[in-house]
Amino acid sequence: MHGFFYELCPWGKHPVETNQENVQERALKLLDQYRKKSTLYRTNTLLVPLGDDFRYVSVDEAEAQFRNYQMIFDYINSNPSLNAEAKFGTLDDYFRTLWEEADRINYSLPREIGSGQVGGFPSLSGDFFTYADRLQDYWSGYYVSRPFFKAVDRVLEQTLRASEMLMAFLFGYCQRAQCEKLPMGYTYKLTAARRNLALFQHHDGVTGTAKDHVVLDYGTRMHSSLQDLQIFMSKAIEVLLGIRQENSDETPAQFDPEQMRSKYDALPVHRAISAREGTAQSVVLLNPLEQTREEVVMVVVNRPDITVLDSNWTCVQSQVSPELQHDKSKIFTGRHRIHWEASVPAMGLQTYYIANGFVGCEKAKPAKLKFFSKLSSIQCPTPYACSKLEGDVVEIENQHQTLTFDVKHGLLQKVIHKNGPQNVVAEEIGLYSSLGGAYLFVPAGDVQPIIQSGGHLLISEGPLMQEVYSYPKTTWEKTPISHSTRIYNGGNTIQEFLIEKEYHVELLGKDFNDTELIVRYKTETDNKRIFYSDLNGFQMSRRETYDKIPLQGNYYPMPSLAFMQGSNGQRFSVHSRQSLGAASLKEGWLEIMLDRRLVRDDGRGLGQGVMDNRVMNVVFHILMESNISSTSNPVSNPLPLSPSLLSHCVSAHLNYPLHAFIAKKPQEISVQTHLRSFSPLAAPLPCDLHIVSFKVPRPSKYSQQQLGDPRFVLMLRRQSWDSSYCGKARSQCTSVADEPVNLFNMFKGLAVLNARATSLNLLHEDTVMLGYTEQFGNVAQGHVIIPPMEIQAYKLELRPYQ
Repeated sequence: MHGFFYELCPWGKHPVETNQENVQERALKLLDQYRKKSTLYRTNTLLVPLGDDFRYVSVDEAEAQFRNYQMIFDYINSNPSLNAEAKFGTLDDYFRTLWEEADRINYSLPREIGSGQVGGFPSLSGDFFTYADRLQDYWSGYYVSRPFFKAVDRVLEQTLRASEMLMAFLFGYCQRAQCEKLPMGYTYKLTAARRNLALFQHHDGVTGTAKDHVVLDYGTRMHSSLQDLQIFMSKAIEVLLGIRQENSDETPAQFDPEQMRSKYDALPVHRAISAREGTAQSVVLLNPLEQTREEVVMVVVNRPDITVLDSNWTCVQSQVSPELQHDKSKIFTGRHRIHWEASVPAMGLQTYYIANGFVGCEKAKPAKLKFFSKLSSIQCPTPYACSKLEGDVVEIENQHQTLTFDVKHGLLQKVIHKNGPQNVVAEEIGLYSSLGGAYLFVPAGDVQPIIQSGGHLLISEGPLMQEVYSYPKTTWEKTPISHSTRIYNGGNTIQEFLIEKEYHVELLGKDFNDTELIVRYKTETDNKRIFYSDLNGFQMSRRETYDKIPLQGNYYPMPSLAFMQGSNGQRFSVHSRQSLGAASLKEGWLEIMLDRRLVRDDGRGLGQGVMDNRVMNVVFHILMESNISSTSNPVSNPLPLSPSLLSHCVSAHLNYPLHAFIAKKPQEISVQTHLRSFSPLAAPLPCDLHIVSFKVPRPSKYSQQQLGDPRFVLMLRRQSWDSSYCGKARSQCTSVADEPVNLFNMFKGLAVLNARATSLNLLHEDTVMLGYTEQFGNVAQGHVIIPPMEIQAYKLELRPYQ
């Protein structure tokens, strides 16, 4: 009709226009379906969604659908004997009708906890994971599909946050129009980066369920934005450190980012510092977090005989160890890693020097190396002392823990805490054979371990970092995985308490078609197959393994954290810097999927498999904690638990890492120029307070806004943490946000004016409407109170003190 042609159905029963001859038969058939659906509802009001992802692509189609349905609705409504009324409506119409019905009829059931809002409608907490649309088709595969780009997503997010912060400080401390040139010149690039990041949040972007050419487009956009942001940051630090009073987008930067990506799907590579005799290269560290950061940091150098100095040219203890790579015939790259303990002010900058030939300082201490190899001989690189590993087990230790490894397989076996328990943590790496696709995880049986006896094992022991590197033997000539386990020594660092695991994954080639790679940690935690994983880093959800559903239905999303807790309060947590999927299939086990390669399309709209795997690194920070007071039992308590304060700090350090920048030109040691640090906060913020965002929301309009109008935005989030674990986060954590925070005294050298509360989208300032009146404190005086689990936003104006 009217020149419109219906799309043919693949199952052979094609659409037929509704007319006066067939309306009765069609109306009765549809009403029968609605009556069957109504048995799933408690009320007489039914919501029936119409359409799908690919419907209403033209006005003609929408009108044809409307005509067909309206004729059926008119027939139903004109026949009282059918005892039904059907009509088009919005969600608002549905809930209003439902509310009216609930006022007339009490639908409450005995011993049922209502929501308190509408009687007869019990409240639901938690989420809808793991989703299945039919039979045993669980959508747990997309938690891990295209993991390389899930990682890039997070790198872009934290780089954009740091860039917006630097831009806000450039504007805030700027007193003349000339110094606005740099931030103004990059406003459109920061806007493009925000849009490219937002675009990738599409439900076929970060999920890894787009076609190959669309993935290429997403990846290229994020890569170009990352490069733009890094160039901007390199220039911004020059102005904030006082190297240049002004800068513009045309002026070449004096610094390079320490890590560089050659293309959109390549891993970042460390830029090597080549320190010539008699010269020093400056390294500037940016701390994007709200607390002062003590951390063991690493840069790559071309030669090992160097010294690390702080910004006052004072000696800093350092260690040197060889750089490693995933190549069994050539494990050493020929370059070297320098580690030292850095201290960087909150949201600030600190400078260090990598010097060659500085008299009066001890050179970086070479790590001691130990080998075990059945694959090929390993040549000892200079200037290291090497020895062969004897025995079946090897240990590395710091002041808090000792880690034991099985030498032949290169896998972690147990963790012994000083003055504490001994924990079995048996590491296992394996592959599922799979029949799934981008969306669906469909394992064909249990996982098969892939690590065989023999392979390379290299132990590197130094004063600041100890590492076990394993290039394991597998069935394949080139193994799909190698991995490093590191522990750190450092006074007053968070790193001392964690175990760093880095897995290098290459699930490439037809040998790995229809496989999914996992790592499994088998502990003695009596968690009753209950674990907790986060929802977008905001709250934890309780996850329980059920025998009544298949393995794939017991896999859950793990955006950044999963932990198990035993009856004795012992916790085993794994922090990730990218989204993955996790499960606890047996008591004490925590399993995390690293990558997946599927040939088939799984019939959910993609139309292809997932075969475009990239070489990638997955980093975990493992934390084992004991409670200091009685804690909730996960088995009897259906409510989710919160991470400890230390766990929140570990997550923040992993997801918001230090950014390092290296001077392009070395300087002569004889001419010691002192780069000052940049420390913008009057004092570090409380440890459970996180700055979600500090930015100028409309930078291109910055100079056009009226004087006194608030041009800056500060978003704060208060963490919720479990007080039955150590409250001091065992580090430099000195306070928590129980007391009001004073916005007016937050920044050094900057007056905060005209602060006012706003909605998270910055559009509304009615605090009564926002429900902020109770909790905001006195914003006019600068005092704000933020309850746990809350995010609040403030508009404010910043002016440099005269």
